[in-house]
Amino acid sequence: MKWRGGQRSDNVVDVRGSGRRGGLGGGGGKLGLGGIAVVVVLSLILGKNPLEMLGLVSQVTEGMAPPAAQEGAAPPASDEAADFVRAILGETERVWGEIFQQSGRQYEQPKLILFSGGVDSACGSATSASGPFYCPGDHQVYLDMSFFQDMQQRLGGGGDFAYAYVIAHEVGHHVQTLLGVSAKVNEARRRGQNVQGDGGLLVRQELQADCLAGVWANRSEKKLQWLESGDVEEALNTATAIGDDRLQKQAQGHVVPDAFSHGTSEQRVRWFRAGFESGDPGNCDTFAAARL
Repeated sequence: MKWRGGQRSDNVVDVRGSGRRGGLGGGGGKLGLGGIAVVVVLSLILGKNPLEMLGLVSQVTEGMAPPAAQEGAAPPASDEAADFVRAILGETERVWGEIFQQSGRQYEQPKLILFSGGVDSACGSATSASGPFYCPGDHQVYLDMSFFQDMQQRLGGGGDFAYAYVIAHEVGHHVQTLLGVSAKVNEARRRGQNVQGDGGLLVRQELQADCLAGVWANRSEKKLQWLESGDVEEALNTATAIGDDRLQKQAQGHVVPDAFSHGTSEQRVRWFRAGFESGDPGNCDTFAAARL
């Protein structure tokens, strides 16, 4: 992937090694609401599989805490990995800015917080084991880049475009928040509706974020022609690697569809392709789809 041609975002905040956990302050190692949910889901359902946290924190009730203030700095210019993140986030800003403008709306750019070890957000506390996540409470994406090493070493996914897909997926959750999709899912949860499981609202929300990541990839490629041979396969391999069925099989030896939260490997690949092949967000209505 020839990512160096992408425009750089000014919204990447680096709190790595600063001694700050960012977010709401205080708290120390105390788990917030999001952290408690993580522990419960990982320990009781998926045997502490770290990737089950992908996007999970984004399901915490929106608006329960005030926006978090981040006091970090921009990543150093010599940090190539952080420069990659800035390039990918910058392209998501350009693409979604254009899409929102075409519909008469203004796109609110999210911040992306680079952390190491642990971080506090408006959704609670999280550790590196949580994986990347988006918090609707502060409209920020959180990323510990050690996750990319885990993708390669333990999950069989990896590569620049695969990493870009992960970032674009979390930005997809931000788009859902701006469009009111996340609020509707959270309202269903507050009413006591079971949103988890195969075909549930949580799965549909995650698959839509995959599709929106595909839309971004399509439009970025048209603008920059930055994909190289094998890049799309990297993203598809990663989507396969983080399917609920595959993760559950690896973690506990069997699959529990009632515990799905992100969709199967096949579903994640299918919806990423739907966005990537069309470049049209209108093709990402997973909530109306009879077949996921």
